[in-house]
Amino acid sequence: MIDIKVPQVGESITEVTILKWVKKEGSYVERDEVIAELESEKATFEVNAEQAGILKHSAAEGDTILIGSVMAQIDETAEKPATETKATEPEKTKPAETPTTTAPITSVPNDVKATPVASAIIADKKIDVKSIEPSGFGGKILKHDVLEALTNPGKKTFGNNELFSRNVRKEKMSNLRKTISRRLVEAKNTTAMLTTFNEVDMGAIMDIRKQHKDKFKETHGVNLGFMSFFAKACAIALSEWPAVNAFIDGDELVYHDYADISIAVSTPRGLTVPVIRNVESLSMADIEKKVVEVAAKARDSKLTAEELTGGTFTITNGGVFGSLMSTPIINIPQSAILGMHKIQERTMVINGKVEIRPMMYLALSYDHRVIDGRESVSFLVRIKDLLENPSLLLIGKDPVKTLLEL
Repeated sequence: MIDIKVPQVGESITEVTILKWVKKEGSYVERDEVIAELESEKATFEVNAEQAGILKHSAAEGDTILIGSVMAQIDETAEKPATETKATEPEKTKPAETPTTTAPITSVPNDVKATPVASAIIADKKIDVKSIEPSGFGGKILKHDVLEALTNPGKKTFGNNELFSRNVRKEKMSNLRKTISRRLVEAKNTTAMLTTFNEVDMGAIMDIRKQHKDKFKETHGVNLGFMSFFAKACAIALSEWPAVNAFIDGDELVYHDYADISIAVSTPRGLTVPVIRNVESLSMADIEKKVVEVAAKARDSKLTAEELTGGTFTITNGGVFGSLMSTPIINIPQSAILGMHKIQERTMVINGKVEIRPMMYLALSYDHRVIDGRESVSFLVRIKDLLENPSLLLIGKDPVKTLLEL
């Protein structure tokens, strides 16, 4: 028997949680095949079989085990069952053999997510999707949600519970959730955190995206989003206000002559903040590609510990969930975090005239031990100036004034 031990994944990590057994107890595994997914306080990772053989679990899903302890064993002397190959063949051909029988979704708008069965019932019964409370991941409408709307119109339930349920559930906190909890409390208790606000007219950026998004996607193979504009603006502003890009280490201030920007990404298991390195040296397309890459890794739990550490500044976008204004918490040991919010049309006075403009509130939370009020406000005003005048992002200065050497 070969022992499969929990690998070392970081100097400060002493234990992990078994998220999922990819291979079941007693199944035959090939060498280097993924057998389990583990979660540490910083990231998730996979464990591979060191030899081919029959797998025996030494712990269950949800168990917390120490680094270096035995999580499974493999009997490498066992022969591969003859039925193993035959049993897997139908699985490989099943998708191709099973035709799609989903009914046309004539009554479900394109922006509404629903399972095929739920969509078929909605189309058949001509149900108003606004009356359905989705319970699936990411706001997806499930069959149960549609049937509930038909049976109890105007009455809501929690998941699959009956009406007037008093059910209470308890779930063990994951290592990731424990870490998030600990770090947020630590940030509140160990920093002198303040938040300053401003607002930015997003009209210029929206015009650029509208004019160039198709060509940008064709050329670079990625969408032109808002994050590249914000990341590039932050990189420029951080170079001009270095205290915002610094943090305290003992009795010293550590300054960074580069911008490693952490991007807050929400996942089903909690918030993660993967880092995009040297944003000041990246093009707009490079930034968008990195954003897509780290967001996909975060959702699929493929981020490494290295990709989650070392950021010098953080950007979080609550606007994607509809937040109009918030006070983000500093991602320690960093000294500042920028909060983006929902773009909303508001009446603004422009040159003495009332106009309707697409406005976004910005929030900068900062550690007052490192950053003074003048620096925090000036930094945020600089971000506003760069976003409202995107041409400044090219060289950080007004092109006309640069031409005139003013």
